[in-house]
Parts: sequence; C-alpha cells; structure tokens
Amino acid sequence: MFKIMGDDGRVYGPATPDQIRQWIRERRVNRHTRVFVHDPADWTPAGLVPELARDFPGEAPPIITPPAAEPSCSMAKAGFVCGLLSVTLGCCCAGLPFNLLGLIFSLIALIQRSENPQRYGGGAMALLGLILSILGCLLLALFLMLH
Repeated sequence: MFKIMGDDGRVYGPATPDQIRQWIRERRVNRHTRVFVHDPADWTPAGLVPELARDFPGEAPPIITPPAAEPSCSMAKAGFVCGLLSVTLGCCCAGLPFNLLGLIFSLIALIQRSENPQRYGGGAMALLGLILSILGCLLLALFLMLH
C-alpha cells in the first residue's frame, strides 16, 4: 500500500499499486509525484519506486548505479602513521625506522596518486605523512647533535 502527495499538498491513499498504475495512465501521477513508501520521512519520487518505475509511458525506468568504491590509500595511511610515530618517538633512536618508512610510504603514495588519481586517494594524508616524517628526521638530528 502506498500514499501519494498530490500537487495540492494533500495526501491520498492508502492505494494499491494497481490503483496508482491507473492514476499514472490517467496522468494524475507522474514520475516526480512523491510516494510514501515505508517510513514517514521516506517520500520518494514515483519514478524511483521499483514497483512503479516501469509504468510511466515512454520513459525508461531509472538506472540506479551503486556508489563508486573509495580509492585505495593504504600507502598514504601507512606513511601518515609512520610519520606520526616518527614525531612522537623522534627524541630517541626509536623513531629512526619510522622516519625512513614514513618518507618511503608517503613518497610512494604521492607518486601513485599523481599517476592514477582515480585509483589512489589520500593525497592530503600522504603529504601530511611526508611532512611529519621530515619533522621527525629533524627532531632526531637535533637530538643527536645535542647529545
């Protein structure tokens, strides 16, 4: 059972799908008419309701595509985490492997992103990882010079 929001702002129904199909044939309902489907906040255009989409004359049912997958950014994440660890552990030699790994991972991520931005995301994260890794290297150099 459906309810229809008319052009006059009034709610009509409950109506069966067959009744709504009749209203479509009579041009009382078009693909933009709002239809109450499940939830009171769920008013959907009739053209997007799967049970009704094929009933609009001369119009193909809408093709609903799934959202695109988010680009991979594992190298950027690894570079950021290593850069963060290099700064927090930079005052001792424990930050040394993270400095180098952060630089390597961040540079790889930035190169991948520049070559194929549709596939690789996380440009800002890679840049931040690079900056943190450089800062960690500077902190380590400063620590070694002072001791």
